[in-house]
Amino acid sequence: MNVQRRRLVSLVAAGLGTVLAATALSGCSAKSDKDVTLHMVAADYGDPKTHNSSTTYWNDLVKAFEKRNPHIKVDVQVVDWDHVDDKVATMVKAGKAPDIAQIGSYADYAADGLLYSADDIFSISMQADFIPSLVSAGTIHRVQYGIPWVSSSRLFFYNKGLFKEAGIKRAPATWADVAHDAAKLKEHGVKVPYGLPLGTEEAQAESLMWMLGASGGYTDSVGGYTFDSVENVAAFKWLKDNLVSKGLTGPGDPAKTNRRTVFADFLAGDAGMLNGHPTLLAQAKAAHIDVGVAALPGQKGTTDSTLGVADWMMAFKQKDDHLAADSAFLRYVYSAENSLKFLDQYGLLPVTTSALQAMERNPKDADMRQFLERLPAAVFYPVDKTSWGPVSDQVKKLIGTAVDGDPKQVLGTLQRFAAAQVGK
Repeated sequence: MNVQRRRLVSLVAAGLGTVLAATALSGCSAKSDKDVTLHMVAADYGDPKTHNSSTTYWNDLVKAFEKRNPHIKVDVQVVDWDHVDDKVATMVKAGKAPDIAQIGSYADYAADGLLYSADDIFSISMQADFIPSLVSAGTIHRVQYGIPWVSSSRLFFYNKGLFKEAGIKRAPATWADVAHDAAKLKEHGVKVPYGLPLGTEEAQAESLMWMLGASGGYTDSVGGYTFDSVENVAAFKWLKDNLVSKGLTGPGDPAKTNRRTVFADFLAGDAGMLNGHPTLLAQAKAAHIDVGVAALPGQKGTTDSTLGVADWMMAFKQKDDHLAADSAFLRYVYSAENSLKFLDQYGLLPVTTSALQAMERNPKDADMRQFLERLPAAVFYPVDKTSWGPVSDQVKKLIGTAVDGDPKQVLGTLQRFAAAQVGK
């Protein structure tokens, strides 16, 4: 089966990043003398308990913006990821949509004609700065409504210390290697040889990475759902037979195990290997874990592609037209300087070529380069489909049970559900 892959085309000339950054900063001052207050809802990438809430970032940025633009006030409400999407949906349903939202999905609002397009917000040169694969993911019917905010790619993580103790000399390249290494780790008393989080937190991510390893995926080359494809069924049958049934995924049921749990196990030195993102790498080093990072193992060898994830910014149309103010603020937000501050704080990947080039040049971002290199072949969720929201929710609830029961039956149920959502 051919899997739909949004590939990065050649990067823009190296000098463009500087030009675009200058354009963003010089074009951020609104010309209107009318006083405007913008209301924004943003997701919190930090943890208030550890004093790294995104509130601090947005407060500082707004203060600097308002100083440059005295006729525009910006009120930013930062909401945790568990509630931010529902918060915006409730506001929209009540007829009180925010001017700007930074959340997990945009397609439903675009389909209802509620959003300004990227053409409305940015100059042509600024639009050209967005990484092409992310532009594609934010586009519906050839119009870009979803503005990528941050991105991430996933790689295979392993604890070098535990591997050495078990006599394992290198990262696994195939699924057979994963099973072999997991068995050796278990023999040496490792609590979680392979961390398999198929619980409701992020089952859709772990599932897609295993599907890709069998040349499967959520959709085909024309965008149709393919949950019950031969490749996907084979991936889950392999997981069930070779890892789960042999007790190589730890003491818990993978269908009820969340990502935060296996990440915590890895940071505690109790998990041998798992799929992870850039933030986990920084956390592992801070926890003094001798961590190795490699390409995702596949059925026949390491995979060329991996999961790519993006979060989205969007501007809602209002009865009182705030387009000029929206544009001024978002141009300021997306300047290379401000983007890099956010990326650096939370260990995330860029969405613009100028920011990507800056990270590639900066020695302190050396650990991020291996994730940056994976963006060209990254496969994103089908977020351009209005059906993806309910389908993703159903995946989180159900797909984990495929490693406990009959994979073909579970994936068939998901296929029928997904097909029923199309066109609603």
